[in-house]
Amino acid sequence: MADAAVGKEKCGDQRLVSLPLSRIRVIMKSSPEVSSINQEALVLTAKATELFVQYLATCSYRHGSGKAKKALTYSDLASTAEDSETLQFLADILPKKILASKYLKMLKEKREEEEDNEDDGSDLGEALA
Repeated sequence: MADAAVGKEKCGDQRLVSLPLSRIRVIMKSSPEVSSINQEALVLTAKATELFVQYLATCSYRHGSGKAKKALTYSDLASTAEDSETLQFLADILPKKILASKYLKMLKEKREEEEDNEDDGSDLGEALA
């Protein structure tokens, strides 16, 4: 009930934030360093999160392939995270999708390279001995 009152402006029913404050509080409290959360800090965190998501979606939509379809896709988000210098920290969270067959092929090639490197290393060790 307190969450609903904090998110409303004095002159109307328009909420300042649309994310559920109770969920944000749970996420913030999941950190071991946080013992208590000020209500103002909670609202500011919610608003900052909304603005960040809006920025990410806008950038992804502008630079994405879904613009023609008027849709935002996961690949648009992943491309933006990879290409944008300011959003580079999201590259691990939003990796580009690849087919399982391509992934298995990449793993196989990596194993073969590692085996070749091990073989080269053992030959070098035998030559030194």
